[in-house]
Amino acid sequence: MTENARLLLTALGGLALGAGTLSAWRAVPPGEGASTCRPGMAPMARIELLFGAGRKSGAGVGEVEWQAFVDSEVTPRFPDGLTVLTGYGQWRSGDTVHKEGSRLLLIWAPRTTDSDPRIEAIRNAYKAHFGQENVLRVDGLSCVGF
Repeated sequence: MTENARLLLTALGGLALGAGTLSAWRAVPPGEGASTCRPGMAPMARIELLFGAGRKSGAGVGEVEWQAFVDSEVTPRFPDGLTVLTGYGQWRSGDTVHKEGSRLLLIWAPRTTDSDPRIEAIRNAYKAHFGQENVLRVDGLSCVGF
C-alpha cells in the first residue's frame, strides 16, 4: 500500500470515528447515559446566542428595547435563569469588515425535546423584530452545580 493510500484510509477512519461519536452524542435522550460530572454537579445544555446590536439603518438596539425583548421572548421560554454579556463584534463580508455592539445570551438548561424549538423561536423573533439576518447559536454541554 502506498503512503498516500495509507494516509487517505487513516483520514477516512478518523472521519468515520468522529461522525460516530457525534451520532452517539445526539442519540442519547435527555437524562440518560453515564454522567462524567463531578459529584454534586449535573450535565446541562449550554446555549449561547449572539445578537448584533446594530440595524441595517445604522440605528442600534437600545437597552430598553433589548430588555423588553428579553422580558417578552426569552424569560417566558427559559424562566429558570440566564446571563447577558454586552460586547463588541465584527465580521467580514467580501472586503468589508463590519463592526457593531453585540450581546451574548447564555442559558444553561436541562436537555429536553422542546429546548430546540424554544431557542429557535427566540432567534426568529429577534431577527424579525430588529431586522437582523442572523443570530449566532452555539450549543454545548456543561457540568453545572448550584
